[in-house]
Amino acid sequence: MAAQPMTARYSTLHNASMAAVSLGMIVVAIVHFMNNPTNAPTLSLNDPRFVLFFMMAMAMLYYVGLGISRTRNREPQVVIDQDGIRLGFGRDRGFTWDDIVWVRLRRLALRPQLEIGLADQAFITGNLRLSMWSFDDSLRPVRGQPTTVLVRDNGLDTKAAAMLDAVKTFRPDLVKS
Repeated sequence: MAAQPMTARYSTLHNASMAAVSLGMIVVAIVHFMNNPTNAPTLSLNDPRFVLFFMMAMAMLYYVGLGISRTRNREPQVVIDQDGIRLGFGRDRGFTWDDIVWVRLRRLALRPQLEIGLADQAFITGNLRLSMWSFDDSLRPVRGQPTTVLVRDNGLDTKAAAMLDAVKTFRPDLVKS
C-alpha cells in the first residue's frame, strides 16, 4: 500500500478565533470610550492618544481580515507526497526530493518548527520572497543558513512533528537530527 500524501491547511478554529478576538478588542475599546467619554481621545491627529488607538485599531483590523481570509482559504499550504514538498502561503512553490538536502525539527521558543534545507539552485529558482520582518508569515528564512526555509505551523491544522513524520515516510534519508 502506497503512503498517503500529508496536507496541512489553515486551521478554521485558530484563524476564525484570531479574527473574532481582534474584532472583539476593537469593540471593547469603542464601548469603553462610549461609556467614559471624558477618557476618550479627541478625534484629531494632534492628540497622540487618538493616533495610538487608531493605529492599534488598524492593526487589529488587519488581523480580522487575515483571519477571515485564512479561514476561507481551504487550499493546502503544505503538501508532502512521493514527489516532494509543495509550499503554499501565497507562493505555491514545489520542491522535488532532489531539491531538498535535509529536513529537521527546530525548536523556536517552545514550538517545534519544520526546517527544510534546499539545494542552492532550487532555493534561488524557487524565489520564495522570504522576509525576517513579516511576523505573520508561516515561511521564514533561517539566520545563518541562506538556503533554509522555516515552516511555522502556527495557524495550520497539522503540527510540524506530523510534517516531519510524513517526510520520514517518503524520504527517511533526508531527516536530520
